[in-house]
Amino acid sequence: MTSRFLLARVTTPLDGPNGAYFGAFPAAYWRHWTHLRTVTLSTRTAGAGQLRILRSDASGQSAPVETITVADSAETVRALPLGSFEDGGWYWFELSAGLELLGATWSADTPPLRASKLTLGTTTMNKPDYVLQTLGALADAPELLAEIDRILVIDQGTDRVTAQAGFEEARSRLDDRLQVIEQANLGGSGGFARAMYEGLQLPGTGSVLLLDDDVRIDAESILRLLRFSRYCAEPTIVGGQMLDLAHPTVLHAFAEIVDRTSLYWGPAFPEQLRHDLATSGLASTPWMHRRLDADYNGWWMCLIPVEVLRSVGLAAPLFIKWDDAEYGLRAQDAGIATVTLPGAAIWHVSWLDKDDTQDWQAYYHARNRIVTALLHSSSPRGRAVLRASANQDVKQLLMMQYYAITLRHRALQDVLAGPGGMHEALGSTLPRLREAAARFPEKKVYREGDRPSTRLGLRHPANADRKFAPRGIRLAGWTAAQVLRHWVRRTPEDALQRPNLELTRGDATWWVLPRADSVLVPTADGAGLAWYRRDRAQFRRLLTESVRLHRTLRRSWPRLAEDYRAALPELTSPETWETTFSGR
Repeated sequence: MTSRFLLARVTTPLDGPNGAYFGAFPAAYWRHWTHLRTVTLSTRTAGAGQLRILRSDASGQSAPVETITVADSAETVRALPLGSFEDGGWYWFELSAGLELLGATWSADTPPLRASKLTLGTTTMNKPDYVLQTLGALADAPELLAEIDRILVIDQGTDRVTAQAGFEEARSRLDDRLQVIEQANLGGSGGFARAMYEGLQLPGTGSVLLLDDDVRIDAESILRLLRFSRYCAEPTIVGGQMLDLAHPTVLHAFAEIVDRTSLYWGPAFPEQLRHDLATSGLASTPWMHRRLDADYNGWWMCLIPVEVLRSVGLAAPLFIKWDDAEYGLRAQDAGIATVTLPGAAIWHVSWLDKDDTQDWQAYYHARNRIVTALLHSSSPRGRAVLRASANQDVKQLLMMQYYAITLRHRALQDVLAGPGGMHEALGSTLPRLREAAARFPEKKVYREGDRPSTRLGLRHPANADRKFAPRGIRLAGWTAAQVLRHWVRRTPEDALQRPNLELTRGDATWWVLPRADSVLVPTADGAGLAWYRRDRAQFRRLLTESVRLHRTLRRSWPRLAEDYRAALPELTSPETWETTFSGR
């Protein structure tokens, strides 16, 4: 075995099902996407016992390959074929009692097709502690540092990374590899576009790795992405999977897809979401053995070859939300695949621990989904997308979330205005969205000491959503009845003075909130309460506006799709982004 063709290094003991995820070899992915046809397993062990090598097929059925009796400390080397793994399957190994794993590698005798280095780019907005942790982890990984051309920190915040106490130490440990670029807040897409742009200027860089700031990295996982990319038969986007930072054994994202009709993103099937490797590891989870093709990879950890950047451009100017999914669909349309590589992962703050549909991000959720649909949806006149958008309006109106709906409508108006001002709006939209919150009572957060009291005896029981959820054919009729009630009935004066109910966040669903006129609900971070009050005038105005905007979008869809698709090459070009970065 020669280390110059190392594919993966196993550095931790195989201590149960969780260990198998990082210790196993995703043979199907290497068989399908690379020119490799044989992999070599090398293990170093102490003690005496048995080493079992196993393989699986796409259905998750496992079979022994070989059982090896090991006496004393030993190194075991076995070459394993990849010829029958097209649809799925892994290799892994197990140790009997008495054997201690000292180290293991998966390697190849066949050299990679590429050898250029990596530029790593992270963009941050007032999370310097996370960034310094990442820089420290990189400094502690000499094997990874040897493969890095440049480390780019795109700082768009006011709490600058360079002002932190530990920054100078991090810079000295990383030598001349580290470059901090401070720029205006252009959102995630602006920060990542800057990393892409700078990577294109570096002659030694063959790929750019995008990393979120609120993550904990694993140096070995980054190396696995880079090695896999070098073996791919064609330039390929290669991404890592996502583990939950708060629950480290929970696999939150395995392979993400986009339904091009409805423009919803998510896992290929529900079992992938929030899968706990500690309770069901690789050997006992059949769906993990299929080769799953991704439409895109989240930019929490995503490697993009420079050939792809030159071919399809940089990020679209979407600020946040949908920028990574749009890029994956754009690359797919150009014949460039995205692979989410099992066994390469990052720990990231889960988006299930946030609720960004009610704050200023509601604007970007709405606008960018519609823009992505205009660029990539197969739905005639966007029917499925617009129907879902209109339904979302109704749900949030019934939940008395008037601020979120106002921002969603502003988003639709901006879509109708066309693609021309998207770059110019990157730095100016967010302040206006935040400023608008002051006009909406539900955006005031009540803390301990100033919380309004509810009427006695009307605190809602837990799990109310189960008790009151409308089912089956009742849903449409129930929704129509609630819309009529909100349209016709005045809000009682006492409900404006004191909340009727107090709900937990779990109970505050769209089929429970409409039953009340005035409700207290905890904020997403649990540190305060929001007071939702029914406003008949607001409801009428926003519902009428929703109908008008969605009708206009449906009529204008063919023209808008043509305009956005024609503008996309210029919107994503390095030259246009350079102008935006310079503030011209």
